[in-house]
Amino acid sequence: MPKVKTNSAAKKRFALTGTGKIKRKHAYHSHILTKKTKKRKRNLDHTGLVASANEKQVKELLNLC
Repeated sequence: MPKVKTNSAAKKRFALTGTGKIKRKHAYHSHILTKKTKKRKRNLDHTGLVASANEKQVKELLNLC
């Protein structure tokens, strides 16, 4: 059987925490930043966690299951 490859896009977007949860970045923080408030941009800076409903999908993309 051929080698199962990790999805390259997912590899760049997600990271694992020490406890096995999946970290993600917030959307809407890459362009058109002038109209967004400082508070909004600051809150988008922090990383979040992938919702439990989507964890299985992301783990399949990263070949973790």
